[in-house]
Amino acid sequence: MEVSRIRALRGPNLWSRNTAIEAIASCADQECSLASLPDLEARLRARFPQLGLLQPEGHADSVSLAHVLQIIALSLQAHAGCPVTFGRTSPTIEPGVFQVVVEYSEEEVGRLAMTLAVELIESAQADTPFDLPDALRRLRELDEDVRLGPSTGSIVNAATARNIPYHRLTQGSMVQFGWGRRQRRIQAAETDRTSAISESIAQDKDLTKMLLDAAGVPVPLGRSVDSAEAAWEAAQELGGPVVVKPRDGSQGRGVAVNIETRERVLAAFEAASDISSEVIVERYIPGHDFRLLVVGNTLVAAARRDPPQVTGDGVQTIRQLVEQVNADPLRGDGHATSLTKIRFDDIALATLRKQGYEADSVPPAGTLVVLRNNANLSTGGSATDVTDEVHPEMAARAVTAARMIGLDICGVDVVAETVHLPLEDQHGGVVEVNAAPGLRMHLNPSFGKGRAVGEAIVGQMFADGDDARIPVIAVAGTNGKTTTVRLSAHLLTCAGNNVGMTNSDGVYVGKRRIDTGDCSGPRSARRILLHPEVDAAVFETARGGILREGLAFDRCDVAIVTNIGMGDHLGLGYISTVEDLAVVKRVIVQYVKNSGMAVLNAGDHIVAEMASACPGEVTYFALDRNHPLIATHRAQGKRVVYRDGDHIVAAQGTQEITLPLAAIPLTRDGAITFQVENAMACVGAAWALGLDWQVVRDGLASFVNDAATAPGRFNVFDYRGATLIADYGHNPDAILALVQAVQAMPAKRLSVVISGAGDRRDEDLSRQTEILGDVFDDVILYEDQCQRGRADGEVLALLRQGLANAQRAKHVEEIRGEFIAIDRALERLNPGDLCLILVDQVEEALAHIAERVAGR
Repeated sequence: MEVSRIRALRGPNLWSRNTAIEAIASCADQECSLASLPDLEARLRARFPQLGLLQPEGHADSVSLAHVLQIIALSLQAHAGCPVTFGRTSPTIEPGVFQVVVEYSEEEVGRLAMTLAVELIESAQADTPFDLPDALRRLRELDEDVRLGPSTGSIVNAATARNIPYHRLTQGSMVQFGWGRRQRRIQAAETDRTSAISESIAQDKDLTKMLLDAAGVPVPLGRSVDSAEAAWEAAQELGGPVVVKPRDGSQGRGVAVNIETRERVLAAFEAASDISSEVIVERYIPGHDFRLLVVGNTLVAAARRDPPQVTGDGVQTIRQLVEQVNADPLRGDGHATSLTKIRFDDIALATLRKQGYEADSVPPAGTLVVLRNNANLSTGGSATDVTDEVHPEMAARAVTAARMIGLDICGVDVVAETVHLPLEDQHGGVVEVNAAPGLRMHLNPSFGKGRAVGEAIVGQMFADGDDARIPVIAVAGTNGKTTTVRLSAHLLTCAGNNVGMTNSDGVYVGKRRIDTGDCSGPRSARRILLHPEVDAAVFETARGGILREGLAFDRCDVAIVTNIGMGDHLGLGYISTVEDLAVVKRVIVQYVKNSGMAVLNAGDHIVAEMASACPGEVTYFALDRNHPLIATHRAQGKRVVYRDGDHIVAAQGTQEITLPLAAIPLTRDGAITFQVENAMACVGAAWALGLDWQVVRDGLASFVNDAATAPGRFNVFDYRGATLIADYGHNPDAILALVQAVQAMPAKRLSVVISGAGDRRDEDLSRQTEILGDVFDDVILYEDQCQRGRADGEVLALLRQGLANAQRAKHVEEIRGEFIAIDRALERLNPGDLCLILVDQVEEALAHIAERVAGR
């Protein structure tokens, strides 16, 4: 079996809404049936005993090795702790070739699982060893490295529960919530509204104490020192035990508490000075260490933090007891797990010696041995939830501390005997204020219940009911997509929105193009969703992008499918029929939101049938007002848009909105029927988004379809009394629509300039000239850059073949070079003639035509 073309489907896709790895597996004849490989399953199970069911009983002949690959890749992830369940194996039109789809929660883990699954199968086939524990370890470690940590994950989960979309901006913990102008960003428990000044103040413990003291918040006395001797002097001034800590440290690093002797103060200074150039010595406050989490103006969680400790059993050494505690799967080396492993370092050893122990001492049974005096979770401490016990006055002091520093999310460290009393009543105090506080102790405390701190943070960032989304229109179809995208974007712009748009010409934000080329895929759409100035988005959604990567969005407000017709690009990517193509185009309809709308062409039965896949409502549009679907849909009280003589009518029940075609320049008074269809689709989308009808009228009237606004989309020029039409028509359906439009325009003689894209089927290339040969007098064939794997002359031969039985074409030429072919066609024009130029290099060809029109 050969596995190739491994892709990551990063959004809703052809197979499901799950992110997934898709691979092509080519199986030899014997590998197409597990029954032909009698020993393979036993060998696989010997190497992977947890492997699930490979095939229903008695159906081994219908299960291929590609299907086995899917099950193994999924099972490896599941047994490594990844929450994945979806997999599918689908045969292609090529015998022995399958598409294998396996869900992933983290892309890198999914890719590795696919690689390991192939290795496992190969080892079973060759009867060689496979190290399953190592494979699962690699997957687990990679998953821990790349997945979001508990703090960030809790916020993301809370946002997802509220239907707020998110996108990871880095491999770390920076995440964007929402789209466009409504977006917000976090990095762990820090938001885009956490100011750098506030964070800087929180890092400066001396400045923090000064500000809190000014606000009336109790803080321990102390001062900064710059030498070990100065630290001892400060300790003597304060009298009694002290705390020595770095001025701008974090996570408890370099902090020594409850120390009194000169030797320990000097040693503590050296440890703290390794973290910061300035060190603080302050009075030690006896009591417990509490972390109070403030979000906005509210205390949302509180925990008592206990230092890392073990309990003697009279048998094991302290080192062994620590190893036993650290073996808990909830403890890890970093912040990816609920708890952190206890550090066995110099500070731990010094703390042990103070209690009369060494690392290899065996403490008596029941004896509590402390490994550190500070209770930070990052050093292996534990936490007990005390949220419901915090005295209102203590909570108020914590909120004041957060506000004084200016932090929207704040971890306030308090030392006190209890949380049941105000700080002032028990000589407690705030010892630190932390930006980007860890949330693990509140989410999964060692004792007590977890708190919904992720929900509290999301609630602070977004108002109730705000899903942080901007309106999204997705457009798919065989023809008309780009014009429909441009007109829809124009209507939204007229409604006062700054619109982001992607199409086959580029990426646009407002009137500014920020990228060029064919930008009809998910990567371009994602750029718009990330852009902070965009109020609404319209995306041309091409089949290629859906197949390569899926959608850029999880759901859209409106999905427009213009047509399917005879299809396009058939034969590529295992899409060989119009029915296959419809399944791909239908993806945007499947992911319309529940309150959204699919706008479907009732005149194309394949498109009309997509209605059953839409979770929202459906608006049908058609040129024929008497089309059965239009009549039935309207009778059911649902929305329809149709042509009625010289008007477009939008109707629902007894309501009718009429839009004169004479006021829609795009349609040329209704003569260009495919543009009428495009306009109707846009009217349906605007209606779905609730645009004011006068805005829609004004937008339709002001939309300009020239070479600058909609390049290659029926651009009309006057050339010495002749009419030139430049269009990017490139499939039989487009040619038929253009022919219908041309025949509605007056002309003495008709000529056409055409080439063909080499990645189309032979019959599609020939069919285009079959259509043109019956309508045009002159046909100029050209061959240029768009051969796409075809041999020189092959495209021209197929185009010439289509003219074999032409009813009208009398003059046929073959030209090498697009611009030369255009010039040749212009040479033969007389006043009153009409020439249709089917451009390939759109912008360059239009510039060339413009020069000729200008007489240059």
